[in-house]
Amino acid sequence: MTQQTRVPLWLLVLVTLSGTMAMHIFVPALPVAGQALGASPASMQQTITLYVIGLALGQLIYGPVSDALGRRPALLLGLSIYFGAGVMALFAPTLEWLVTARLLQALGGAAGIALGRAIVRDTAHPMRVTKDLALLNLLTLVGPGLSPIVGAYLADHFGWRAIYVFLVLIGSAMLIFTYRLLPETNTQLRPLKVGFIAHDYRQLLTHPGFAGYMLGGACITSALYPYLASVPYIVHGQMGLPISSIGWFAASTIVGASLGTFLTRRLSGRWPADRFLLIGAGLGLVMAAALLLFHLLGWLTPGWLLAITVTMTFGAGFASPAALGCALSVMPALAGSAAGFYGFGQMAMGAVGTLLVGYGDDPVVSCAVTQICITALALASFRFAHAHGVYSKP
Repeated sequence: MTQQTRVPLWLLVLVTLSGTMAMHIFVPALPVAGQALGASPASMQQTITLYVIGLALGQLIYGPVSDALGRRPALLLGLSIYFGAGVMALFAPTLEWLVTARLLQALGGAAGIALGRAIVRDTAHPMRVTKDLALLNLLTLVGPGLSPIVGAYLADHFGWRAIYVFLVLIGSAMLIFTYRLLPETNTQLRPLKVGFIAHDYRQLLTHPGFAGYMLGGACITSALYPYLASVPYIVHGQMGLPISSIGWFAASTIVGASLGTFLTRRLSGRWPADRFLLIGAGLGLVMAAALLLFHLLGWLTPGWLLAITVTMTFGAGFASPAALGCALSVMPALAGSAAGFYGFGQMAMGAVGTLLVGYGDDPVVSCAVTQICITALALASFRFAHAHGVYSKP
């Protein structure tokens, strides 16, 4: 790695945002698109489920590929797939066509998430790694909250295919700017062999530092997914608020995550990593327990729901950049594989949380219990890493 290598941070922001934004931007248009394509609601849900799966699996692929062939060619390949799949979805005549396009789009979008982080680890000064990663990690947190608002507006005013016009435009811009502005940042290329990939992942998984940071970071980041899956039933079904308000309750996650990330960027370099991690995860656990307690006592109002959600996502924004920075610093030569594995963990935990929250008759109880389990696991994982003496300054 050479610190003279300059990569525009705004470009890394753009490629990172694209992968997470496309995940939920289509949610508001599911009923309209389903009606146009003659598909059932359950069938349309596959476009979201397969996207999450593709985003998780794709990150496992791009990490080791970029360690072997370089960040630039791996990212250009992913962005090309993302762009082509967007065009395919735009003109999709059937549900099967659309589902296939969404899966390919996710496999392409995964490159931006995994490699944006790896490139920061390649090029940023050690004192700035957590600051720059905090910004990229923020997009993983706020993307699911912001994108439904954009998708709802486009579908409402221009029809569901306008969403894919928007994504195709973003994809083409990313491809052009990456081709023109992104230099190669990986100076420690490794052979691309299946045996080496398996060995690299085994090394990462058996390292107590990486395992603790990865699992804890995946949990604290994905703790908002149960809320996003439950919020329509809580806000509209239980509290009786209009459907139009659901998007704003989902977008409230942006406020907390942004404030937490902002504070982490300000304090990075002054505080040890364990302080960010334990405070953030502990705050998330306390807020999840408060959500359950307030509901059982009959105190939960829209105002309290917003306050608890914003505080919980503040904790996520506060802790997750430090977890990500430490995870990628454990074994610098495997930064690409580590970034891919970390991203896979985030998506996998998000899928687990979304699945678990579907059990139970009371959406608030299901959401709170799921979040308690996830944040408690995050706290335990960070303490595990700390017990093995692998904390460092972010």
